[in-house]
Amino acid sequence: MASDLVIVYHRQPYEEVEENGKIVFKENKSPNGIVPTLKGFFGRVDKGAWVAWKFAEDAANPDFERVIEIEDSYGKYSVTRLPLTPDQVSSFYHITSKEAFWPILHSFKERYNYDPVDWPTFREVNWAFAEAAAAEAAPGAVVWVHDYNLWLVPGYLRKLRPDVRISFFHHTPFPSADMFNVLPWRREIVDSLLACDVVGFHIPRYAVNFVHVAQSLLEVGPVTRKDVNPDFVWEGTALSDRRVPEAVMYQGRSIRISSSPVGIDWDFIQARATDKETRENAAAIRQELGDDCKLILSVGRTDYTKGGVQQLESFERLLQSRPDLHGKVRLMHVSVGANRSMTAYEEIQGEIEQVAGRINGSFGSFEWQPVALISTAVPFKDLVAYYQVADVCWITPLADGMNLVCKEYAAARTDGDGVLVLSEFAGAAVELSSAVITNPFSHRSMDTAIEQALAMPEQERRQRMKMLRETVERYGIKAWAEDQMSYFLDEDGDARLPKAS
Repeated sequence: MASDLVIVYHRQPYEEVEENGKIVFKENKSPNGIVPTLKGFFGRVDKGAWVAWKFAEDAANPDFERVIEIEDSYGKYSVTRLPLTPDQVSSFYHITSKEAFWPILHSFKERYNYDPVDWPTFREVNWAFAEAAAAEAAPGAVVWVHDYNLWLVPGYLRKLRPDVRISFFHHTPFPSADMFNVLPWRREIVDSLLACDVVGFHIPRYAVNFVHVAQSLLEVGPVTRKDVNPDFVWEGTALSDRRVPEAVMYQGRSIRISSSPVGIDWDFIQARATDKETRENAAAIRQELGDDCKLILSVGRTDYTKGGVQQLESFERLLQSRPDLHGKVRLMHVSVGANRSMTAYEEIQGEIEQVAGRINGSFGSFEWQPVALISTAVPFKDLVAYYQVADVCWITPLADGMNLVCKEYAAARTDGDGVLVLSEFAGAAVELSSAVITNPFSHRSMDTAIEQALAMPEQERRQRMKMLRETVERYGIKAWAEDQMSYFLDEDGDARLPKAS
């Protein structure tokens, strides 16, 4: 039976684990809720399917199960797993996506590396995704494609199946034309995205940039614009815009341009934040920390876009200028190590470890270590407890499509206290204007922001946190998904699709 909704995403929609010598599939417990939210739409159609990739030493192995049927709390759906060899994954993901695309998307032109890119392999992998989606889709079905490593899928799919409706969501920033057009494959990529019915971005700025890129490369027709949602307009911030494109014409077709920020699963985090184990863990952390010591929490991946080194250097300057804070403040810096085989990330991890070591060597004592550097992922149930104890959550990426950690922090603060310090170059800053907004490229801005957060009176803390929590709840993961799929839903919220025969 063909599928009314096909989701194309690099991740498989479950956790594949071995138990008692057998492979079993367990529901994904991702705290940011994207995978469960996407699967939630399967309940609105007769049949749903998911296309992902899976490692395979030999893609031609006849024992490889390419299509499997899953039945979980979201219903029954099929999963097509594309067998990619280690060489294909290295070329398609680690080299093309991470060494060529990633730095350009985040406006780090100096880190762009074109030389090792094998463009035919990138095309080959994207074609495989498109073929799998085309094979699964019923007449008139919706195919929902996710993220930049599948840029070419919409164009291929439109040729294979001109009847289907295609939606694409971009989970990273989208840069300006002078940055994006560094890519030699720019025209092919944009032409593919314009084969969609809907192209979605987190915030208006990324949508504006995309349309400018399209206009610079192709004969794009009239652009329809509208006023930005007032909740996302805050004068003076780096990523704020007042007008946003909502549709463009290309080759006689109208393409909807959507800007909607991904949120968190509010209910999931509320449940975690209020359960007995979390409260006990938070109390134990506070007791170990001591009543007179403030905790600053920073959580991110080891990536040059995340500003980890710059943040640690700001903390070092704070301790140099404020001896009165020695023994009174601690930074828990969680920087989850990336693939060590990728030189750029290995270098950043080394720099982070060097600065953290220097701070502890210069200021630490037997009783007090100013920086706790954590390089492995913290289980989410434990992270929620740290959110609840942290006096300050310090999130200062140099560039970030959205950033969900800052939203998780606000959602976890059921006590209504705490201060969020947030980079204006994170997409989330457009929504969370009641945070202490800072510029991570400025020493003065960074240093002033962290001092302001540490000294903030309780009344102001609570007023800001109240506003943060209201926004995070209003624009949660479900609101994002509904907005992205609204083009394909009827007035009752059901899929506006021909039923598969």
